[in-house]
Amino acid sequence: MSQFNRHASEDKLLIMIPTYNERENVEPLIEQIQTYISDADLLFIDDNSSDGTGHLLECLKSKYTNLIVLHRAGKLGIGSAHDYGIRWAYENKYKRLVTMDCDFTHPPHYLPTLIAAGADADVVVGSRYLQEKSLQGWNIYRKSLTMLGHFLTKRLLGMPYDATGAFRYYRLDRIPSYLWDSVVSKGYAFFFESLYVIFLNQFKIREISINLPARTYGHSKMTRVEAMRSVKILIALFLTTLLNRERLNIVEPLDTEMIDSSKIDSQGWEEYWDSQYRMGRLIYDAIAAFYRKFIIKPTLNHFIKKHFTPKTNILHAGCGSGQVDTDIREYVKITGLDISREALRFYKRTNQDRCKILHGSIFEIPLPSDSVDGIYNLGVMEHFTEEEIQKILKEFHRVLRPQGRMVIFWPPEFGLSVLFFKALTLFFMKVLRKKQVKFHPDEITRVRSKAHVKSLFESANFRVKEYYFGVRDVFTYSIISVEK
Repeated sequence: MSQFNRHASEDKLLIMIPTYNERENVEPLIEQIQTYISDADLLFIDDNSSDGTGHLLECLKSKYTNLIVLHRAGKLGIGSAHDYGIRWAYENKYKRLVTMDCDFTHPPHYLPTLIAAGADADVVVGSRYLQEKSLQGWNIYRKSLTMLGHFLTKRLLGMPYDATGAFRYYRLDRIPSYLWDSVVSKGYAFFFESLYVIFLNQFKIREISINLPARTYGHSKMTRVEAMRSVKILIALFLTTLLNRERLNIVEPLDTEMIDSSKIDSQGWEEYWDSQYRMGRLIYDAIAAFYRKFIIKPTLNHFIKKHFTPKTNILHAGCGSGQVDTDIREYVKITGLDISREALRFYKRTNQDRCKILHGSIFEIPLPSDSVDGIYNLGVMEHFTEEEIQKILKEFHRVLRPQGRMVIFWPPEFGLSVLFFKALTLFFMKVLRKKQVKFHPDEITRVRSKAHVKSLFESANFRVKEYYFGVRDVFTYSIISVEK
């Protein structure tokens, strides 16, 4: 992509237009854009159009010196094209970006107004709903689909803006490039998801009123399947906001120097912590987030304050999302350790640099011996064999200071969460007819009894101080406190 750097200047405007079978529209659109905006670069992203749009654009480059054409292998999704173009704009140092369609439903005469509105805003949206008759020329199907999308984004997400349109002006100099890492949709849902992330993270959004004509050529590319997929993602965003709001925070990327590329996640934790919207995962995430925030977190608060003194240095070994840490981070100094980079990204979004993070394996913790006052984890030990658990406990013993303590949340064989997820798996397989259902990596070693875990800890030179299994966490975990 670096060969295009010559196009970007200190405050150059880029206008980005994805295309798929828009051969009849591209040159008239270029001519109209240049009537109103003469000093912008024009970026067309063509998804291997079967009508020769990409070839025509290549031919037009000799006529229009400000024309840039990028080709993709196939029809990869309208959201994917916008994401690709936005990231390209950042890479090539553009500070201002307009996105629009190629079918003239975004009339170029609105461009000066759109851009002027960005003087005191981070994003400007061309809104189809500020004028009562702005969709007058559209057919009933497309109008109904558009109005429904606006109604749902307004009611479910609380966004008053036209969130499903592509006619936008972005101040890239005010929006960090890593914001787009929180946007996962590749289809039409990209538009409302990206605007929602911008909205939730308190960037300033303005709207201008636009009156949209019917498509000049061709037909709408929004299919019923894509519409249903967008509704599913909309519901997912609604539930995520209720229970997993931290997923939508934006933070700077992980420092590459802290990542140990030799440490491999062999259990599937990267997939577990990723942000994709899949229905089975969505249900699991909603339940798991509820458990973490309203049952496990208060229980953890109790046991941490019971067994650790204020301001001690505590290692959260296998930290995951860190949603349970949001209270105790004010009481103790936490370092979150995880093998999964996705988990650490989530942890960073959740705790916003109030806790340190560390990439590594609990088999080889990248800390000196006798360097931490305490260790805790939740739902980690059960994913390993007893032989592996002994290796983990010896490593915990190494990094703990003398008389250091650990608090371990370890699900028993008949804990409520174990029984619940067994029932949920059965429901998906028998009722929803899913052939394979796996909500999390395999649980290999659950607690069988107090004597069982006591023998494991004593073999690693720990003394059990407390064993709890009861109503405080609704019989979810066996909670074991030990001392070195």
